[in-house]
Amino acid sequence: MKPAWPTPSTRRRALLHATIGALLCGPWWAAASARAAVNLATVPIGRMDLPWWRKRFETSLQEVRNSQPELVWLGDSITQNWERSGPQPWADYQPIWQREYGRYRPLNLGFIGDTTASVLWRLDHGQVQGISPRVLILLIGANNLGRPHWGAHLTVPGIEAVVDKVHQLLPHTQVLLLGVLPSRRSAWISAETVKINAALAERYAQSTRVRFVDVGHVLLGANGQPDAQLYLEGHAAHQTVLLHPDAQGMERIAEAIAPIVAQLMRTG
Repeated sequence: MKPAWPTPSTRRRALLHATIGALLCGPWWAAASARAAVNLATVPIGRMDLPWWRKRFETSLQEVRNSQPELVWLGDSITQNWERSGPQPWADYQPIWQREYGRYRPLNLGFIGDTTASVLWRLDHGQVQGISPRVLILLIGANNLGRPHWGAHLTVPGIEAVVDKVHQLLPHTQVLLLGVLPSRRSAWISAETVKINAALAERYAQSTRVRFVDVGHVLLGANGQPDAQLYLEGHAAHQTVLLHPDAQGMERIAEAIAPIVAQLMRTG
């Protein structure tokens, strides 16, 4: 009796199944699955390919080496704007900065466009090396919701990773974590902002080393929406986006957290 050879169609199906099995069980699939599971909001990602960012980072390292601040603001462009000095009154942040924080030898570590990933990279590369401030004010997360489109389920772990890294590098520093500020960008971003702040409030409700404060209400108008007159973008004609608090907006934030900062400075 002749052996029963598989038909061409049977052989093709067997080969296809074997190939799929090899792909699913092989190292390629394992690596791809691992990559898919990574939350980039928690991964240190530098921006040294941008000349201005590289220069600011290198300059900030020199400032850190040459100072002993009691208070540090760490974050993105909203924090960096504390360096602005007009000429318009609504863009004149420095007098407020000096009045609120000048006595603490403050250090501004805000970088335009930074996400939680960018801040993690900076912390991993010496951003706070050699200093031990009493208080660090952290305001980060707004840019996670922008181009990266990292929602609350990604951004909250990213912010937690930054807080954990700060604790690791600055074990004697009290962290004042501010909620992501209200903005006018999209309905999705507004909804995710609420989710982020609710999750952070719950996460740090019992913490003895992190004080979470959602100060966004000081930027809202009577209708419960961001007040255009308290945002830089609101001073430009035909601007629909509101993201960066102007000098008055930041003054409101500074005044809202002033009692907490004073308390932490005493106990930090």
